[in-house]
Amino acid sequence: MRNSIRVERAKKRISQEELADAVKATRQSIHLIENGKCEPKLSLALRISRFFELKIEDVFESE
Repeated sequence: MRNSIRVERAKKRISQEELADAVKATRQSIHLIENGKCEPKLSLALRISRFFELKIEDVFESE
């Protein structure tokens, strides 16, 4: 699964740690998801997309 988390974080100028705190996840989880090493649970994917004020399909894309 591809995602645009890194791009969206760069637009907001926030770190993985800041995003993790905002969406109630660990920095390690954000790192793994961002780098395509694992897929988030639906609840976390929703929190991330809401944080960026985007639709879930605008952040996450099936390969």
